[in-house]
Amino acid sequence: MWRRRRQKRQGARSSASLFATYAVAGLVPIAVLGAVLIRGVQQDAARQGIDQGRSQAAVIAEMAVSPALGNADRLDEGLTTDQRRHLQEATDLALFHGSVVRMRMRTFAGQVVYSDDGSTAGGVSTADPDFRAAATGDTAVDVVKDPDAPGGRAIRALQPVVASATGEAVGVLELYLPYQAIAGRLHREIVQTYWRLGGVLGGIYLLLGLIAWSTTRSLRRYAAQQEYEALHDGLTGLPNREEFRNRAAYALATARRDGGGGAVVLVDLNRFKEVNDTLGHHAGDELLQVVARRLQPGLRSGDTLARLGGDEFALIMPGLQAADVLPRMNRLREELTREAVIEGVPLNVEASFGVALYPEHGSDVEELLQRADAAMYQSKRGATDVVLYDGGGVATPTQWLVVQAELRHALQRDELFLLYQPKVDLADGAINGVEALVRWQHPERGLLPPSEFLPAAELSGVIEPLTAWVLRRAAEDQARWLAEGRPWVVSVNISARNLETPGFADLVAGILAEHGLPPELMLLEVTETALAGDAETAAQAVRDLAARGIGISVDDFGMGYTSLSQLRGLPIAEIKIDRAFVSDLLTDPQSRAIVRSVIELAHGLGSKVTAEGVETTEVADWLASVDCDKAQGYVYSRPVAWREIHVAEGVIR
Repeated sequence: MWRRRRQKRQGARSSASLFATYAVAGLVPIAVLGAVLIRGVQQDAARQGIDQGRSQAAVIAEMAVSPALGNADRLDEGLTTDQRRHLQEATDLALFHGSVVRMRMRTFAGQVVYSDDGSTAGGVSTADPDFRAAATGDTAVDVVKDPDAPGGRAIRALQPVVASATGEAVGVLELYLPYQAIAGRLHREIVQTYWRLGGVLGGIYLLLGLIAWSTTRSLRRYAAQQEYEALHDGLTGLPNREEFRNRAAYALATARRDGGGGAVVLVDLNRFKEVNDTLGHHAGDELLQVVARRLQPGLRSGDTLARLGGDEFALIMPGLQAADVLPRMNRLREELTREAVIEGVPLNVEASFGVALYPEHGSDVEELLQRADAAMYQSKRGATDVVLYDGGGVATPTQWLVVQAELRHALQRDELFLLYQPKVDLADGAINGVEALVRWQHPERGLLPPSEFLPAAELSGVIEPLTAWVLRRAAEDQARWLAEGRPWVVSVNISARNLETPGFADLVAGILAEHGLPPELMLLEVTETALAGDAETAAQAVRDLAARGIGISVDDFGMGYTSLSQLRGLPIAEIKIDRAFVSDLLTDPQSRAIVRSVIELAHGLGSKVTAEGVETTEVADWLASVDCDKAQGYVYSRPVAWREIHVAEGVIR
């Protein structure tokens, strides 16, 4: 939760920052554009004032000054009384109406021959470019500061004085026109322009702001969607593996801080592959969605349900007490395993639950997941669907991965070999079969028994090539015995995973055919647990093998979880009584009762019975007395290489 809030705040800050960037980025060009436009308007206004002053000066010169000069052809000698009077009248009228501020008439040498106020001092210097331009026949107009003019500014116009009689320039007219009215009008025009420009630019800015806001919102939503998709499963909408690890890490950190605890649970569906293979992947997806919906109502506030991938789900349940774990998980399992109709087909949903507690079973996410995984696989191979990790000698998945990798190399480097233990007919002591037992000569750890590597192999794909290797090697040895006139039945142990592998019966039949062996000389031993794990798939595999003439032996009988109804429906050739019941036959009446019952049950089902772990002749004699068919144990022989099994006239020595 804290992580989502922090990401939300960070997202809001990022969005605000992005919007501010857009706002500034949009404001800068608009401000520059506005400044350029305003500067242009000001320059246009100044040009309009100058042009107006130029026109007004030309009108005054032509309509007032030139007629007043009459036939004058030069001004060096000054003006006549009439000329001065006419100029004074024209100037007084212009001054009265305010159309002229001040006026002077000067010779080309700069001498003032007339001024409206009678002064002869001041004026534009003859060296000024404007004066020289006027002296050569051009007009020079500019806006200048003038303390005598209204508003402190005036339009100064310098232009040649042209006599009306000759049409030639006779001097320079220095004319100061009022600028205030022009400036006021230009100011009003500029203000209007400012408002119009401001409105247009403001609208553009608002439009850009709206685009920026819409863009940042879309980007924020897209980023949020991308983040959600990165941390959630697209099919079920549940948190994915990465998000589960994040939440689990937070839960563990909180537990360490507060001294609390909780549980990590792995849930794996049974026979999910069968649904995919028979009904299609669409049905498998629908089943996963059903599972997600059924698990969620059982969660408390603060619990997390995630889909880790495939048909595997996980829960992190902070604060859950050890005493409450199994009852709660059993309630979840009951809800989950209700019948579901998928693609019109009613299905019984089955799942295995593995539970690890923190801090009892681990202090970090990886360790807890490993131990929940170990418990979950115990659940898959056991009698109960919910298993709480107990730490009792269960290898971690990390160790399994190492063993699995090394075992693949061992198959390539031929580090494995087979030993055989005879099965003896209790009626006459003759060997009528052998059990193949695989061993691993590890290059670093030395000789390893099956218990060191078979559990890891059974939980991975390596069990399939391993079983195939054992079958082929046993078939080779059996072919040698058969050539020597010893038609012994060879028993090979197989796992539940082998029974669940499509085409396994064809594989066994093919290996026997390669070596020219009759199928009735091969007996496959499978534990009760393997038969109970996926009963329908295992039963079909047993039937397929039996249809090819290959016998099935139920190993460790009495220690597993098969029901009598399962055995009744299967073509079982042999039932093996576990050594746990055989070892204390002579001292424990209950063990004797169990063994008698198993023998009667097996014979009633049409199966032979073999007792394992027979270590004394007294036990062997007792077994023979209750009609047990065969025995196997140290009293006859330890597991040995195939060449070391000796017989004398068919009787074991």
